[in-house]
Amino acid sequence: MKRGNTMNIKQADFTKSAVFEKDYPEELNHIEFAFVGRSNVGKSSLINSITGRNKLAKTSKTPGRTQLINYFLINKEFFFVDLPGYGFAKVPKEMKKEWGLTMERYLASPRKKLVFVLLDIRRIPSGEDLEMLNWLDHYGTPFKIIFTKMDKVSNNEKFKALKDIRTKIDFHNDDVFFHSSLNNNGKEQILNYIESCLEGEIE
Repeated sequence: MKRGNTMNIKQADFTKSAVFEKDYPEELNHIEFAFVGRSNVGKSSLINSITGRNKLAKTSKTPGRTQLINYFLINKEFFFVDLPGYGFAKVPKEMKKEWGLTMERYLASPRKKLVFVLLDIRRIPSGEDLEMLNWLDHYGTPFKIIFTKMDKVSNNEKFKALKDIRTKIDFHNDDVFFHSSLNNNGKEQILNYIESCLEGEIE
């Protein structure tokens, strides 16, 4: 697929936080892009990297800070949706359950969306990661995997890591993205993909 210049995010603004579907912002004409992953996978850093805004999504040294669904309006045209992180052990079970329901409601909602599932390249996918991928399959929600923290591994380590990860999930390298928030490697590919979705090339 031939593309011109990489999509330029000129504006990115926090819109609102929500828990229930009635509180989501009014749906726009364009598909929205949701980001989900384990609490320490680097989700906020990735959103900040691809929008070019260092403090758009709040990063925290304490994983599990995002407990709500946070909506960001991009270029006044479409939404990025930051879903609660999962898998952090130090929160009470009741809270974990509530986060799960918050995410489940969003995934089951009829909003037109594509979900980016973030996986740490250095970690074998957890049971909760696999559950998330199964959820998306169950709801027929289109999704793509982004492997984060690529600056933490060498090329040899990347090859071995992908081999280990493939013992849990099946994918082709062409179907996934690789990203580093440290040096923004992979940002362009993700933005090009988002642009192609908006242009209707990918349903």
